[in-house]
Amino acid sequence: MRSDRDVPVVVIGAGQAGLAVAYYLHRFELTAGQDFVVLDRGPDAGGAWQHRWQSLRLGSAHRVHDLPGMAELGLSFETAERDVPARAVVSNYYRRYEEHFQLAVERPVRVRSVVNSGADLQVHTDSGSIGTRFVVNATGTWGAPFIPHYPGAMAFAGRHLHTADYVSAEDYRDKNVLVVGGGTSAIGFMLELEGVAANLNWVSRRPIDWIDTELLDVEAAAAAVAAQDRAARAGHPLPSIVSGTGVPKTRRIAAGINRGLLVAKPMFSVLEPGGARWSDGSFVPADAIIWATGFRPELRHLAPLKLRESAGGVTVASGASWTDPRIFLAGYGPQASTIGASRAGRTIARQIMALL
Repeated sequence: MRSDRDVPVVVIGAGQAGLAVAYYLHRFELTAGQDFVVLDRGPDAGGAWQHRWQSLRLGSAHRVHDLPGMAELGLSFETAERDVPARAVVSNYYRRYEEHFQLAVERPVRVRSVVNSGADLQVHTDSGSIGTRFVVNATGTWGAPFIPHYPGAMAFAGRHLHTADYVSAEDYRDKNVLVVGGGTSAIGFMLELEGVAANLNWVSRRPIDWIDTELLDVEAAAAAVAAQDRAARAGHPLPSIVSGTGVPKTRRIAAGINRGLLVAKPMFSVLEPGGARWSDGSFVPADAIIWATGFRPELRHLAPLKLRESAGGVTVASGASWTDPRIFLAGYGPQASTIGASRAGRTIARQIMALL
């Protein structure tokens, strides 16, 4: 099949990982739009952050590490404003970064599939096809929300929504709300909905592993990232980071625990039209269920390449696919954190330069 144009490297996604790769390709004297192209489906700069809820602030969110070279612009997330929405800050910084380094991100462009084209690849998008030698997939996870199945889910008469759908606590004023999940998003929703929802309950599949510190333990974080690396190298599904690190007790969280707000119930047994029921017969009414149950890597457009292993994951080491050397996965597994994604940018760019 004939391509509409040919570019040696295609980067899919302009979040932290994609911009980091593009930055280093630029540093290695490749020209955006000619030697490589960055495609992003978002309407604006900011990656997944542009879609996060209005009330989220950088001070209460996961730490956002600076992009490589950001200091050249006089910008840093360490000194960013804390009284404006995080999505606005990140979008603004990323936009200025793209412009400063002339990364020429093309948006909105949605990639439909990546297929074989002889020794090369074709990237099919909603605006045409691109022939390329290498693809860097930096799509992250925001586009693949995970909602587990529970008996009675289809019978529930209220609203199901995922973290990706949440906009504002005001949408649930005077409603009965059930929050599902054991991570920081679920905790954030509980704190925000307190005093707004008429009735608020929290459930988690596993007990919350509270850590008696305000900061994430470095050793625990390193162990969690190592677990993701082992899974990626073995082609297994990736474990969640929070399951390996636990949740630090900030002063705000500790206060929520003390007043009885942040006490998670075990998972319910079945959903009914009006709410959730447990095996002991207890019942909680719900008008809405917020599934803060995480995301999965967004890899559907790579399905034609058959990268997925029988174990359920994709075998990746140092950002490169072991199944297909033309494919790199930035921000996958141990690179999924903002600092990991930035470090991966240099590693992947160096490998590509060695192959070009």
